[in-house]
Amino acid sequence: MTLATKAHEIYAQITKEGTKLGDLRTIAKEIKKDHELAKELWGTGKFLPRLLAILIMDKKELHPDFIDQLDKDIQTHDFDERTQLADWLMANQLTKDKKTIALIQSWENSPSALHRRLFWYYQGRLRWVGQTPPDNTPYLLAAIEERILTEAPEVQWAMNFTAGWIGVFDQTYRNQCIRIGEDTGLYKDEFVHKGCTPSYLPEFIAIEAGKRNK
Repeated sequence: MTLATKAHEIYAQITKEGTKLGDLRTIAKEIKKDHELAKELWGTGKFLPRLLAILIMDKKELHPDFIDQLDKDIQTHDFDERTQLADWLMANQLTKDKKTIALIQSWENSPSALHRRLFWYYQGRLRWVGQTPPDNTPYLLAAIEERILTEAPEVQWAMNFTAGWIGVFDQTYRNQCIRIGEDTGLYKDEFVHKGCTPSYLPEFIAIEAGKRNK
């Protein structure tokens, strides 16, 4: 596609080797909101331009049909890129408005694995950031126990993430969350970089609860 001058200049800047996520945030802060520019950058189909596009989209323009198209476009990326794009979209746009939050909450049984991932990631994020979560913890844990092993890998991670933070912050359900990790064995043998918390639930909960004296 042919880019307008402004979009072309930005595209050339952010596709240089060594561009970091912090660089994208700096550029987005200068641009603020520019939905037309965002659509141009998104239309390139490239990972970094799409990350920047998410940051400068106008949330007023994020109608369900538009979000569905973003979802379809994101699915053309490889696993790591599509999960980062989806999570970036949720954190930087979809959680900023009551209407799009309601949309996330409707995605538990969506045909789209990315939609389902965001449903679960949002539930976990509510706990992670210290907000008072909705009174749905027993339901969520029952659903996780029933479905986590048959879910797509990107959804499994988000379900595990939710169980982890429930286990950290709610002692009533801690043993149940630990048992989910033991029974599923998910992420037990995962390589973990130094300084990072393992995703395996018994270890994750012990470390993160210990940090918070929970």
